[in-house]
Amino acid sequence: MKGVSNGITTLNSAVLSSLRSAVVSGELLPGSLHSVHALAAEFGVSRTPVREALIKMAEQGMVRFERNRGVRILQTTIHDLEEVFELRLLLEVPATRRACEKFDAAGLKELRRQFAAMERAARDGDEVRMWEHDRRFHRTILEATGNKRLAEFIDGMRDMVVKRGVSTAESSRTMLDIVAEHLGVLERLEARDPEGAADAMCAHIQTTSELLLAQEAGDGVDVDLGWTTSAWESRNPVSGVDG
Repeated sequence: MKGVSNGITTLNSAVLSSLRSAVVSGELLPGSLHSVHALAAEFGVSRTPVREALIKMAEQGMVRFERNRGVRILQTTIHDLEEVFELRLLLEVPATRRACEKFDAAGLKELRRQFAAMERAARDGDEVRMWEHDRRFHRTILEATGNKRLAEFIDGMRDMVVKRGVSTAESSRTMLDIVAEHLGVLERLEARDPEGAADAMCAHIQTTSELLLAQEAGDGVDVDLGWTTSAWESRNPVSGVDG
């Protein structure tokens, strides 16, 4: 693993990003056990930022601290994926409504730019680049809420899916199908329609979760994510959710 420099980002953020990347890429293998001291030496930093990063990753289910042994890299399970999508529905749907109320012209321009880049990548058949812009698209919406911790938390949750190495692209749906779901979100945000934007985001996340979980566990998997939207739907009875 490459060393971490304290440049544009803070040291803690850089260490967290590098550790996540090492886990997602498989450089730190699922099931492997590591000491904080050894990881700190490998990154060329003190133990404190490494320990803080690992604590955040443990909260997200990526690693587990084992008493007197170190930290173990965990394998993403079907249940982990289900929990990730439950959290995204609970948090990202109302966050989209909030973002719609707070987006400025520059933010919407950046969102449109990320969408256009995602669409170009899909038409070029470049799945890696498409997912990069997909992630930036969602992050732009989350950051528009003004809650940086929320944006960081939800973005980090996506690593759980990436770590498992699964995707619905060109298996359960085409890349252009995925892009089309984002267009609905973008158009409602540009129209300054908070409820419509929230509904479109909810439908997108539900579709992704249903397809991915069925793909990974089989069509017989019993998944009920409906409870995640009941709270915000009850506060917005006019709003309906597709799917």
